[in-house]
Amino acid sequence: MVSPRTQSRRYAALALYQWRLTGDDPMSIKRHLLDDPEWLDAVAASLSGVGDDEALENGQRFNFNLELLEQLLTGVPEHIEEIDTQLDSFLDRPISQVDPVELAILRLGAFEILFADNIPDRVAINEAVELTKLLGAHEGHRYVNGVLDKIARRRAGDMNRKV
Repeated sequence: MVSPRTQSRRYAALALYQWRLTGDDPMSIKRHLLDDPEWLDAVAASLSGVGDDEALENGQRFNFNLELLEQLLTGVPEHIEEIDTQLDSFLDRPISQVDPVELAILRLGAFEILFADNIPDRVAINEAVELTKLLGAHEGHRYVNGVLDKIARRRAGDMNRKV
């Protein structure tokens, strides 16, 4: 069973992906999601090649944490320059060449590491890795893990924190 917070991250990653492709405001994408949740499931199905049948069977599809979803959809765009600067430090290619789904997940994970003090870095990284396994390219989760781990380690060094 998928937790509400995990489901929120999934929807946030898909909304951020949509934001990059269309330029639509993430909060309007959120409103669209709340008005028509099947729309974002269709986006997810088109990316992963499968639907969310397990969630449908368990009645969990729309069980998400609205507060976290809003935090992610306002926080990432608000801090996009800082997030992308951090990502640029550890990417092996220009940010414009990163797979759009993986970039959305990287931005989400980087936001949680850098700005969401109530979320442990390991949780942010693990959630991003699991999202990439679900939605990203084959072996993309390794790339996401490596980049986010470096951001967390840099931040831990800057703040004398353990990752």
